[in-house]
Amino acid sequence: MIIVPEREIATLVSPADCFTAIEKVFASMAKGTAYNFPVIREAIGHADALYGFKSGFDRETLALGLKSGGFWPGNVEKGLTNHQSTIFLFDADSGRCRAIVGGNLLTALRTAAASAISIEHLARPDSRILGVIGAGHQSTFQLRAALDQRHFEKVVGWNIEPSALGRLEAVAAEKGIPFESVDLDRLGAVADVIITITSSFAPILKAAQVRPGTHLACMGTDTKGKQEVEAELLAKASVFTDEIAQAISIGEAQHAVAQGLLGASDIVAIGSVINGTHPGRRSPEDITLFDGTGVGLQDLAVASTAVDLAIARGVAMELNF
Repeated sequence: MIIVPEREIATLVSPADCFTAIEKVFASMAKGTAYNFPVIREAIGHADALYGFKSGFDRETLALGLKSGGFWPGNVEKGLTNHQSTIFLFDADSGRCRAIVGGNLLTALRTAAASAISIEHLARPDSRILGVIGAGHQSTFQLRAALDQRHFEKVVGWNIEPSALGRLEAVAAEKGIPFESVDLDRLGAVADVIITITSSFAPILKAAQVRPGTHLACMGTDTKGKQEVEAELLAKASVFTDEIAQAISIGEAQHAVAQGLLGASDIVAIGSVINGTHPGRRSPEDITLFDGTGVGLQDLAVASTAVDLAIARGVAMELNF
């Protein structure tokens, strides 16, 4: 059995590696050659934690396994990341455990890669202003990945606590791009692409605040009850997602579906756009929205990449198990 510890991930796996791995698995999902198993995600009644499992199988790569972990809101005070996870890969031919991979950084990278893929395939080519709603730990990964997809000339940001926006401003400064803290009305009025990455349980961005031609990557809603944008926004947008079944049950689409504003048949798997079986954006005036719920196959894809790179570079730990 191979172990790739958390401490090795940063030097092994790049954002570009994750983009490639996630794009391929989204395409496989759309073709029906890869599928996710039902998600388990529950409040455990201790430490205010959410804990669960995401798993799946890709028949093309034979990636089989699960990610186990969740969200511990008190971890920052302990000097730890709130999101904690570990990925387990199994041999599809024998069922034996093939690898255990640290999942914290990989989760951040694969989540950012998913929104970046949506920008690459759905945002207008002439997009110049990027808006980010939310300034938590994940936001910097989102911003870095997004800035690689278009020639953005400015970043605008909003956070419930404006002081936290400094981390986004620092990333923009690294890239030589100006940053501005704005209110939500201003953000919606100027941004060509908007990323939402919060833990909100009430809509932050309203439908009336989003102008035609905008692409949105809604990345924070992955649990029943969470919500980042008004349900009416999904009703006026062309909606895409990583997995339709998950989007309507725990994703941003859950609220629009519950209100009868959207049906499962109205939602398109992003893999269909990658495969060329769906055109994606149909006009410069379309509002496109990617409901990024986070699927187990993303974790398996990036963990498999990490294992392959660890073996190639001689940093994989091997144990008899």
